[in-house]
Amino acid sequence: MSGAPQGSPRHDEPEADAFTQTYWDAAARGRLLIRRCAACGRAHHYPREFCPHCWSDDVVWEAASGRATLYTWSVVHRNDPPPFRDRTPYVAAVVDLAEGPRMMTEVVECEEAELRVGMGLRATFRAAGAAAVPVFLPWRRG
Repeated sequence: MSGAPQGSPRHDEPEADAFTQTYWDAAARGRLLIRRCAACGRAHHYPREFCPHCWSDDVVWEAASGRATLYTWSVVHRNDPPPFRDRTPYVAAVVDLAEGPRMMTEVVECEEAELRVGMGLRATFRAAGAAAVPVFLPWRRG
């Protein structure tokens, strides 16, 4: 069986709401946003309307550089919901953004043997229905 049957839900398409629409609009333009607290100065990701560090609601959107380092990963060999079954194996990962927050994502265009804790990564975006989601690939000079 390949692909999702017509009308089957896709589990990789984000569901934007009034608050997160800004984030998804930026992603569609190839920009990664984070939130920064004006009260304590700390950045966070995933987007929330309050600071998870000091609970202030004085937080603003900020463009992230897209640079990150690999914190940890797992190679997924089986995942049945569409469209993941057609992507296996893939690298589910947690990365540390240059701005400080840690985020869950996927590492693409990288062989499993190349993966190393602390390796440099850069954001890119993959289409997910009408939206785009951030994924990361190795940062290579040259």
